[in-house]
This record gives sequence, structure tokens and C-alpha cells, in this order.
Amino acid sequence: MKKTILSFVIISLSTLGASAQVNFGLKAAMNISTLRGDDVEDVKSLIGANIGAFVNIPVSTMFSVQPEVLYSMEGAKEDGTDSKLMLNYVNIPLMLKYTDPSGFFGEFGPQIGFLTSAKAKEDGDTEDIKDFFKSTNFSVGIGAGFNFTPSVGVGLRYNLGLSNISEDSEADIKTGNFSIGIHYSFGGGGGGAASKK
Repeated sequence: MKKTILSFVIISLSTLGASAQVNFGLKAAMNISTLRGDDVEDVKSLIGANIGAFVNIPVSTMFSVQPEVLYSMEGAKEDGTDSKLMLNYVNIPLMLKYTDPSGFFGEFGPQIGFLTSAKAKEDGDTEDIKDFFKSTNFSVGIGAGFNFTPSVGVGLRYNLGLSNISEDSEADIKTGNFSIGIHYSFGGGGGGAASKK
């Protein structure tokens, strides 16, 4: 599945980029993440950062394909303690976007995440626990936002983890992450096919 998603990104760029006005941009967001599943209990949300870049490729007046590369700080806190599980990923979402001429947009698409680090923190001590987690995470994202100008906008996205992230095949641990942030498009177009006039 990882090869399929990456191949689709490459094909999208090569076939659409030649005939469409491609826009490049940067994103920065705040994450509100947690863990889900049958083997997850007594956890609360962890605040983190989400930064990266995107390429927006229009396929029609209001539809576009947007591959992104994002560094995402995720995880969860244990309720009632100072214990934290900190999971850092390089995420590659591939979003299909609908952008209304008024500036509002909606988006939906798959995401693959590559685990860069996993640490448990408690009472000031930090332990590397990356070996306990899978190196990849598959999820699906859905979001919406508004472009204030052809270059600047805001967005809200939720990524629902689909795969078990634990190396223990009998465990059921999945991710869930809200991100609220801003984006800037160097080419105008506000990260969508349609621009606000």
C-alpha cells in the first residue's frame, strides 16, 4: 500500500503538472492528538506541532489534488499522571480538494506516516520505545477551511488512524489527530483550485 500511494503521487505530479497551474506552499498547525482502540484507556489529548509543505495541482475549476509532506508531533497523555507518549511522524497525505470560489474548501484523502521517534516521558525521565511501534501508520483525513486571499488561508483536519501502530499483533492501538493551522501558497490559489476574487 505504501508503494501504491507514493506511485499515485508521482503519477499525479507528472501527468497533471505539465498542463495545470501548480502551486507550492507551506503549512503550520497545532495538533490535538490521542490514541484509540480496545487496548487504550485512561488517556487524554497531547498538544503538538505540525509543519510542512504541499503541492496543489488543479484538475478542474474547483477540484485539485494536493500531496503534502508534514512533520507531525503526535501521541497522548495518561490521565491523572504526568506520563506522555510522544510519537513523531513524517506524514504524506494525498488530498482531493474542492474549493468554492468564495474561498471555502473541503478535502479528503489517504495518508501514510513514517515513524521517526517514539518516546515515553514520566517524572522527567525519557525512554526510547520506538522498537515497540510499527514504522508506518495508515490513516484517512477529512478537513475544511477558508482562503482569506489567493495565498493565505486556514484549515481544520482530522486524521483517523486505520492501522494498528503497535508491534504486538494482538494489540489494538490506533491514532487520532486534529490539526488546526494556516497555509501560505507561493503561487496564489490558496491551496485550492479556485481563488477568492
